[in-house]
Amino acid sequence: MDRRKGYTHWIYLVPFLIFIIMTVLIPLIYTFYVSFTNMSVYHWTNYKFIGLKNYYKALLTVDSGFLSALFRTLLWTALNIILLVFFAFVIALGLNSPELRFKNIYKTLLIFPWAMPAYVTILLWRMGMFNTEFGFLNQLIRKAGWQPINFLSTDVYAFLSCMIINLWLGIPYMFTMIDAAMQSIDRGIYENAYMEGAGFWRVHVFITAPMIAPILTPILIMTAFTNFKQFDIVYLMTMQTGSKTGANIHTLITYVYDKAFVTSNYGYSAAVTGIISLIIIILYMGMQKIARSKVN
Repeated sequence: MDRRKGYTHWIYLVPFLIFIIMTVLIPLIYTFYVSFTNMSVYHWTNYKFIGLKNYYKALLTVDSGFLSALFRTLLWTALNIILLVFFAFVIALGLNSPELRFKNIYKTLLIFPWAMPAYVTILLWRMGMFNTEFGFLNQLIRKAGWQPINFLSTDVYAFLSCMIINLWLGIPYMFTMIDAAMQSIDRGIYENAYMEGAGFWRVHVFITAPMIAPILTPILIMTAFTNFKQFDIVYLMTMQTGSKTGANIHTLITYVYDKAFVTSNYGYSAAVTGIISLIIIILYMGMQKIARSKVN
């Protein structure tokens, strides 16, 4: 009987393990194998083993586009995390002011951008705000007597436009997390700080921020990886089939997509996928180490 009980947990684990092997492990092994070949749409069945050439091309060839996509992705992630936290923190401070009335209504309204489907929101921004001919921003620019700006055709403007949309979609979520963390702080701490003569910003920089940091650390890590794997905004704004704008603001994920499904270079895209996975693992381990040291 005891022996049967010892096997019981395997009965429940085996289906899950089979699922993981079929959907994760086997595709990973196959991708790793393909990364050492020249498999493409032209070499679908007669591909050859080429060793580390794909990795060499990605990491050591300047004009491959991988290094610029990596730099752009790191810049995108850093800027968006900083701005998301800053704006969400400031908004949370404002909406938690004791003198503010109807704060729950304002908090509810703030959730709407996050609640809407991202696909719809991105296309509304593209056509309604950034369109060169009839976008709202260019209508204002024309009324001011200036020449319209093609926001999505130049790299810098397209990058900034995508960042604005990302902030629009991300601030409500970050605000919700920061607001919830703030509710856990004892109000008496603030009262004592004000009685000691501390000002508004001093209180929130040296009391609020450190006290909510341990709660927000896992959320910041998840948000960082979400931004690092950015695809939908950049693709829908500048790369969508039939409406490409000409701007080159590839992130790592859109770069892999382009190599795999546009140019159909499967071997090279598999190698880049492996490099990205390694980068994510290294970043995750580094962020976890920093997070533990901050909490301690």
